[in-house]
Amino acid sequence: MTAIVDLDRGAATTASATRPKRRRLDWGHVVSYVILIALAVVYLGPMLMLVLTPLKTLPEFQKNAIGLPDTLNLSSFANAWDKANFPRYLLNTVIYTVSSVLIFLVTAVFLAVAIARRFVRGSGSLFTLFVIALFLPAALIPQFQLILRLGLYDNPIGYVMLFLVNPIGVVILVNYIRTIPVELDEAAAIEGCGYFRFVVQIVIPLIMPAIATVAVLAAIGVWNELILPTIYLSNQDYYPITRGLLVFYGVYGSDWPSIAAAVLMIAAPMTVFFLFAQRWIIGGVTAGAVKG
Repeated sequence: MTAIVDLDRGAATTASATRPKRRRLDWGHVVSYVILIALAVVYLGPMLMLVLTPLKTLPEFQKNAIGLPDTLNLSSFANAWDKANFPRYLLNTVIYTVSSVLIFLVTAVFLAVAIARRFVRGSGSLFTLFVIALFLPAALIPQFQLILRLGLYDNPIGYVMLFLVNPIGVVILVNYIRTIPVELDEAAAIEGCGYFRFVVQIVIPLIMPAIATVAVLAAIGVWNELILPTIYLSNQDYYPITRGLLVFYGVYGSDWPSIAAAVLMIAAPMTVFFLFAQRWIIGGVTAGAVKG
């Protein structure tokens, strides 16, 4: 009888051991997911509204700004293209962006190599000045006086010169170059490699992630700039595309569907550029902003 009871107890113990345990609800994960979903809604809500607004007519937008469009209306894109003088202003923006980014990258790479390898006296202090410049506000009044005295007001060359200094770009490049082994410098010097050849053939191929990161940051800054062209460019022939957005704003009302359509068309090229360069960006930011 005792053996039978022991067998029953063993079977019950085995059954309870094999029975799947009920998982406890992890409230920490639940709260985290709720917060992430709320942040996603807060972030994606305005983006969704921006995408839906050009598909509405102006009376439909004024009637229900956040609702879904009744019909797909694509006339806002055509209106924005014509009224904002997109072909001319877009060409100006491309010229400003490409020229300023290329000049900045060429000068910043040679400067960053000199600072990172301490080829110049006071390179540490010079690098500190660039770091301090990250936290300083834009000096619009001295900058405006300088442009006036140089005779570059309302001049595309003067406007491009405003973007040739980018402290965050120099900081990223310097810190990334510091991760390159110094033995490469010594090997290049033994082979008789000059400074220009060393930078072009050795350094630049190794720092492409940092260059792509800086290029994206600089291009987005030039492409989306609105305050500087409003101050320094008065001739409509020199306006960038962001300056063309102001034609949709009126005293008694604004054409919001056309504004949203113009914003989407302006953002499209930079979005494509970012998607193309994103595989280099993560490596450039992590190595260029953390190390050093």
